[in-house]
Amino acid sequence: MLGSDSLAETRAFNESLMEIFESAPPLESVPPAVTRAMRKQGEGFLPPPVYSPRASWLEIPSRAGELRLRVLPPQGEPKGVYLHIHGGGWVLGAADEQDLLLEAVADETGLCAASVEYRLAPEHPYPAGHDDCEDAALWLLERGPAELGVSATFAIGGESAGASLSAATLLRLRDRHGITGAFAAANLVFGAFDLTGTPSRLLWGDRQLVLSDPVMTWFTKCLVGVVDDRTCRNPDLSPLYADLRDMPPALFTVGTADALLDDSLFMAARWEAAGNRAELRVYEEACHAFTAFPIAVAREANEAQLAFLRDSISA
Repeated sequence: MLGSDSLAETRAFNESLMEIFESAPPLESVPPAVTRAMRKQGEGFLPPPVYSPRASWLEIPSRAGELRLRVLPPQGEPKGVYLHIHGGGWVLGAADEQDLLLEAVADETGLCAASVEYRLAPEHPYPAGHDDCEDAALWLLERGPAELGVSATFAIGGESAGASLSAATLLRLRDRHGITGAFAAANLVFGAFDLTGTPSRLLWGDRQLVLSDPVMTWFTKCLVGVVDDRTCRNPDLSPLYADLRDMPPALFTVGTADALLDDSLFMAARWEAAGNRAELRVYEEACHAFTAFPIAVAREANEAQLAFLRDSISA
C-alpha cells in the first residue's frame, strides 16, 4: 500500500499535468495527424517514446490486406503470447510507442508481446480497428505459436481504448467464432467500456487531466460519426452492455482521478456477476494514463499487472 509521500507525489504530478493541459489547445481542436506527429517527436504530455532494439515488426494477413504486429520477445524462454492493444481513443497512439512496457511484460512474464498496429479513426472509422484486433487474435491463436516459437498460452490486454478493444475482441471470438477459454487472462487498464458516458465521466465535465468528457465525445465522433445512445450501446463499441459469460480472468486497473473510473467499477462487477473471475485495483488520486509515468503509483500498478499475468498463465 502506498504511503503519504507517494500520495503527495501523485497529487503534485496531477497538478503539473493540469498546468500542461491548461496551456495547450484542447485535444479535440487539434487535427489527429498533428497530435500523432507530435507524439512521435516526443512532444505533448506523455513521456517521449523509447524504441527497443529487441522489437521488430511482423506483417500478417488480415481482411483489409496486411496488418502489422510489434513483436517483443522475452530474454528467456518464451512461455506464450501477450496480445497487446494500445490506447489513444481509437484515434491516437501506435504499436511502437510503448516498447518499454512491452519489454517489461516480456521479461517479467515470459510472454512474447505482440502489439497490434490497428487502423485509427477518423480516417478508418468503426469497425476497421475492431476488425484488425479480431484478425490479429485469430492469427495468433492459429499460427502464433509456430511463427513466434512459443507455446500455445495466450493473454490479452491494453490501456484505455485498448482495454475496450481487448474486451470487444474476446466477445467477437466467442460470438463469431465460438472460441472461449483460449486466453488465460485479460489485463484491462482504465478502459472505456461505455461510450454513452458513465456517471464519473459525466460528472467530470471538461476538467483537463489527460481525459475529459468533451475529449471522450470527440473520440466517439471520430470513431462512429455520431454520439447517440442507440449507436453507442452496441456491445461491440461499449462492452459494458454485452453478455459477459465465458470471459477469462481479468484484472481491472483504474485511478480515482480518472473520468473513466466508473467504467472499470461497473465492468468489473458485471464481469464477476457473469461468472468470471475479476480483480479490481483502484489507485487513490491516480489519473487516466497514470501507468505511463515514472511515479510510485504507476510502479505499483504495473507490478500488480505483471504479477496477475504471471499467475494467470501458470495457473
